[in-house]
Amino acid sequence: MDWLSEHAWAAWLGIAAALGMAELMSLDLVLIMLAVGAMAGMLTAVLGAPVVLQILVAGGAALAMLALVRPSLVARLHQGPELRLGTSKLVGQRAVVTQRITGLNVGQIRLAGETWSAAPYDEHDVIELGATVEVFEIRGATAYVHPVPELDE
Repeated sequence: MDWLSEHAWAAWLGIAAALGMAELMSLDLVLIMLAVGAMAGMLTAVLGAPVVLQILVAGGAALAMLALVRPSLVARLHQGPELRLGTSKLVGQRAVVTQRITGLNVGQIRLAGETWSAAPYDEHDVIELGATVEVFEIRGATAYVHPVPELDE
């Protein structure tokens, strides 16, 4: 028992290592938080604190990590880039009108290197050749567009 009281830091380090390796199997980010608590217990043991204080510090650090750090890490790991596939990735892009667009006549635009049929999003708009438009929606093979206002210099 003398060895354990003199080398409590080694016991805490062993616990932290075991929890760290077990985390590699679970990947829940719970055991690693407990391992951080064990590391705090190890630091407390290195400073020569009594075993009761070591246990309290280790438990407090582990609880703090579980309550404060883990939720933000889990949220960050579970969010990813928004994957927009198909025609939805074209919504919001700008295009150039290659054939006049009116509410009655479908025109054409040059969008992402391709020619698309286009109609005005607002059926009362008339969009002239060469105007820059923004794609608001795509239904079937027709892009519904709105003119982008141009600043006069």
